[in-house]
Amino acid sequence: MKKILLPFICLFLILGTTFSQERYIDEVFDNYTVTPSNLYAENLTVIAANAEPPQPYLPTGQFGIPALELDVYEPEGDTETERPLVIVLHTGTFAPIIYNGNPTGMRQDYATTTMCASYAKRGYVAANVEYRLGWNPAAETQSERAASLMKAVYRAIQDTKAAVRYFRKDYENGNTFGIDTSRIILSGQGSGGWVALGYATVDKLSEIQLSKFLDLSDPANPVALIDTAVIGDWDGYGGQFNVTNHPGYSNDIHMVCSMGGGIGDLSWLEAGDVPMCAVHCPTDPVAIYTTGDVAVAAAGVITTDISGSYDVMTKANSLGNNDVLAPANTWPDVYTLAAQAASANAQGMTDFGGTTVGAPVDNVFPYVTGNPFEASPWDLWDSTTTVNIALSLGLPAQAGIDAHVNNIAQNPDMGPVKANAYIDSTMGYFCRRIVRATNLDGANDVDELSMTTEVELYPNPAKDDLIIRSNGNITAIKLFSATGELVKSTNNLTSNQVHLSHLNLKEGLYLCEVHIDGQTVTKRVIIQ
Repeated sequence: MKKILLPFICLFLILGTTFSQERYIDEVFDNYTVTPSNLYAENLTVIAANAEPPQPYLPTGQFGIPALELDVYEPEGDTETERPLVIVLHTGTFAPIIYNGNPTGMRQDYATTTMCASYAKRGYVAANVEYRLGWNPAAETQSERAASLMKAVYRAIQDTKAAVRYFRKDYENGNTFGIDTSRIILSGQGSGGWVALGYATVDKLSEIQLSKFLDLSDPANPVALIDTAVIGDWDGYGGQFNVTNHPGYSNDIHMVCSMGGGIGDLSWLEAGDVPMCAVHCPTDPVAIYTTGDVAVAAAGVITTDISGSYDVMTKANSLGNNDVLAPANTWPDVYTLAAQAASANAQGMTDFGGTTVGAPVDNVFPYVTGNPFEASPWDLWDSTTTVNIALSLGLPAQAGIDAHVNNIAQNPDMGPVKANAYIDSTMGYFCRRIVRATNLDGANDVDELSMTTEVELYPNPAKDDLIIRSNGNITAIKLFSATGELVKSTNNLTSNQVHLSHLNLKEGLYLCEVHIDGQTVTKRVIIQ
């Protein structure tokens, strides 16, 4: 299968090929099936609807409000009866598509459905989940805006936990979708990434009653922005305006994969939290890469001191929560090497919040595209579709046009090649770490390759000649330039040592892909 890695400033686009494929890492299935619109929960929402008279909380699935449904993607023709489950959470700034000023924000988004399909082709079961939306960015005060946004994230966490319990309940009642409840992963994109990280870290009342989560307009009488007596606890239990779904089943998950997400406060992260990894654009103007304010153009600063992927992974690593991922960060696959190179190149740059990015950090892949406000290079949309969606919502066509224009300004080179490249790299990066975190079959094979297959390149740096030597039988060599161009390919080899002469290459970084006895090792080489 062809793997497309991503372009970055001062980095490279890499095209690689795998010589053998492994379930859960590579797309080993050609097709997938989708079981759509499974109702997993019911609850109350604040999202605007056409109910008369107006009500502060309305039931999902009524009055034009989306139902809490999920679509299940499975590999076609699979004989396994228990597969890891990846719950995929879409983006959207917690407001309906177009209303949010964006051409994305529903589970039918291109990136979301493409990743679900890719998970299924790798042998996972993927659940594309709809969660409650609704908050008020136009509220009069900063504390009101913060409270509104916090409640939106909170309700989405409750919904996601209901989805996890739904699958565990189904497992005990026939296991309709053939899942393994000991391997449940949350994969969140944009606002979905915030939900996934919050899910994994919020587990006590004190965490949502930090001073920054209080309304201090009257200092003598601080008021919690989240009132569990009204909207329930973080598990989705209790509350005057909350419906408990599937009580008695476990909320446990086993890993979080975040795309441009963040966390309300770093203190939420504690030793023993599940492993995490992330991809993130340091230029993201909403989800700050390090720590800073969350702001929306129409609403100003919503809340402060929110931490993005760089700071989250720094702390998760330091706590030992990601120790299980350490082998994945030493395996020389092209995705890991690209992430490490990108992290090194991001050091010293300034993120959107004005913070200088520090030393490279494992388990985060910074996507630097060159666009000054890039946030989600994996997105893909059609301007005609955005207009049609606006009209279907009773909005003027101009609303769909505006959503397209505003977002294409942040992603001017948006297109299928770019979107698919970033989706491919995200999947390649995440899935290797999912295998690690959940001890899936095939993980030992990765270890064995790393430990038993030795590859030496010398001299390195090289000029016109390069010698590749291995303790195994080398069958093919591919050399890729920093622009992703295959500059040299040698096949049908049967030796443990290969001499490449008269390279005649420009100076720079190259990746040498060595195929050995049906496996692949990738090494970096400098040409001087």
